[in-house]
Amino acid sequence: MGNMPKKKTLTARRVLTLVLAYITLCVGGGVATSVFLLPAVLGANSVAKAVIPSLTVEGIDFDVTSLPQRSTFYYNDGKTEFADFYTQNREVVPLKKISKAMQQAVVAREDKRFFDHSGVDVQGVLRAFVQTYLKGGDQQGGSTLTQQYVKNVLATQAREDDDPISEYHASEDTIARKLREMLIAVQIEKKYSKAEILQGYLNIAQFGRNSLCGVEMAAKRYFNVSAADLNVVQAATIAAITKNPQNFDPSVEANQEEAEHQRNIVLKLMYDQGFISSEKEYKEAVNTPLKDTLNIQDVSSGCQAAANNTGFFCSYVVNQILKNKAFGKDSEAREKLLKEGGLKIVTTLDQNANDAAMKAANDTIPADDPTGFEVMIAAIKPGTGEILAFGINRTYDATDDAKNDETKTSMNYMVDEEDGGGMGFNVGSTWKPINLVAWMQQGHSINESLTTSTSYAMSKFSCNDYYFTGRAWSVQNSGGGTTSPETPLQGLIRSHNTTQASMASTIGLCAIADAAKEMGYHNATANATDIYSANSFQPPMTIGTVQASPLTMANVYATLGANGVECTPIAITKVTDRSGSDVKVPSANCHQAISSEIAQTTAYALNQGVVVSGGEAATTQLDNGRKTFAKTGTNENTVMTTAGFVPNQVAAFVAVADAQDPIHNTFDYKTINGVYHSNWYGMYIATPAWKEFMNTYLAAINAPIDNDYGQPAAQYTTTKKSSGQQKEQTQTQTQEQEQQTQQDTNQQQEDQ
Repeated sequence: MGNMPKKKTLTARRVLTLVLAYITLCVGGGVATSVFLLPAVLGANSVAKAVIPSLTVEGIDFDVTSLPQRSTFYYNDGKTEFADFYTQNREVVPLKKISKAMQQAVVAREDKRFFDHSGVDVQGVLRAFVQTYLKGGDQQGGSTLTQQYVKNVLATQAREDDDPISEYHASEDTIARKLREMLIAVQIEKKYSKAEILQGYLNIAQFGRNSLCGVEMAAKRYFNVSAADLNVVQAATIAAITKNPQNFDPSVEANQEEAEHQRNIVLKLMYDQGFISSEKEYKEAVNTPLKDTLNIQDVSSGCQAAANNTGFFCSYVVNQILKNKAFGKDSEAREKLLKEGGLKIVTTLDQNANDAAMKAANDTIPADDPTGFEVMIAAIKPGTGEILAFGINRTYDATDDAKNDETKTSMNYMVDEEDGGGMGFNVGSTWKPINLVAWMQQGHSINESLTTSTSYAMSKFSCNDYYFTGRAWSVQNSGGGTTSPETPLQGLIRSHNTTQASMASTIGLCAIADAAKEMGYHNATANATDIYSANSFQPPMTIGTVQASPLTMANVYATLGANGVECTPIAITKVTDRSGSDVKVPSANCHQAISSEIAQTTAYALNQGVVVSGGEAATTQLDNGRKTFAKTGTNENTVMTTAGFVPNQVAAFVAVADAQDPIHNTFDYKTINGVYHSNWYGMYIATPAWKEFMNTYLAAINAPIDNDYGQPAAQYTTTKKSSGQQKEQTQTQTQEQEQQTQQDTNQQQEDQ
């Protein structure tokens, strides 16, 4: 037993001696000659034989651009970043974008004969052999920078292939592994130039904790500069880290004393090797305190680290990528592409809109308000489908901290359940413009006089193959009762529920459901998205008893604000991969969903609700006399809403509720952000959030004021006399007649 260590040492010496002979021949006489001696080398050790590759680099991709790279999300300007994703935090850059000082520092530290050897430094190997096996000192590596590049590539490829055994063998401390590196390094030197190899090493090496890879990200992390701008001191700091990325990482305060010591070692090597030209420059460098040079930046990845309150939008984009086949055959492949594909993802997120939405939500109800109510905002650009922003009075947090802190969440309540949101909200009277669209689509005028009631037989709503039975639907306006007769226009202006029921009983519920779908509506619940689902397709849907996400309702209003053009909401406009090629992105599929005449007439009716005395949307009027198209809503005492648009600029929807428990945590007798009401309505709490967002955003983008939109079409405003003679009545005349008979004492209250 006592002779075992000696026997192992002799075997190691024997193998290493043969390796040295083989490598010497490789370097001196070329691989073609030395290959004839390969069997003798292999015969020296059966373990080595199992890992010796063929003398090619086939099957191993040493192209620097194929390395795993971080993917980046950009605002809609295509320039400003707000989130990164990676398994290895790397941004590949060409050698010309890495400072000369950085190139010299890593050569001085890792391989001073880099420009002289052919992949294997025979002097270095001999030195390591003598030190380790003849003098009995600490084990010496003798690895060239090329060999280290090979080692890193093999380990990276093993991780990419999800092959932990190969990854272990790529880094294990054995002669067999060294031999393999040497043989491949020689071939690499024949295939690539020194500049290409140096470029590859600087992009693949680990320069810090948490998989911080590549010199570009190291430069940004430690000094907030690009690799092209690294000076001698900064370069030496980074070059020193690779020996021990965990313990020499200078961003860790406990490491800084040793990191400075290691930096100074690199500076001395650079001075000795002529990369630092004067003793004065050298002394100034080593006497510079490390702490004084650092400018540590947060390079955390994912939506958790997304900048400027963009975490909720970020999570939505991720969800769109993971469920889209354009990004891979399955979710696993798509996630790998996101984290390693070096994608440049330009999103639709408008920084001004996002800032305005988050501020409006938190101004309306602070996150720590005792009521626990959420303020949720979604905004879309009409005619494009581009999602401009999400706002909520919460901090995005996907960690366990959110479980015990109601001010934090990772749930994006602004979107559908399948996109990472909740089950949606009852939208109240913000649904009513959909009824008006359906009414006109069936050939009716908004000035047609309707008899209304507080009770409707269920059979009156039957349509196509859908039949409704059971007890009559009892419905009334806010404060009770009904106004009869009343026109659909006045029913929208006053937000009367009974008029909606009368319209639906006349045209059938299917017409309203079809109009909703055409305008971009669907339910938020994952297992019942179709409006015809039993949980939504009931007569009360006409007053908003559906489960919808704020994003979907914003899109419905965007259709009204785009002359009837409906688009599928999109969050991504452009994606390029690491080669610069475009990746197909989901289309908004914009199309004419409802006629422009109907869209304009509906917009006209919405504006009348703002400008007419007693109109329920009067509180929504925007700044600077901007023509306002909006609707408020209340779902009993559980959800408060407001929706509206500025044509071709922005459509937004606001919902206020306890998103976790809206049934039990109601608005009755609540003090919210210091204001008390016994009965709350959408105009009291959702409208201020909507107005603040709209006014702030429109001012930030200097949106022009165009008050020409919302011109009613004659065919939808003309009524017929009982004698059959046609007479076109202007809307002003209709308003005067209705106002004379209107006796609703709750004109300033939103219907439920």
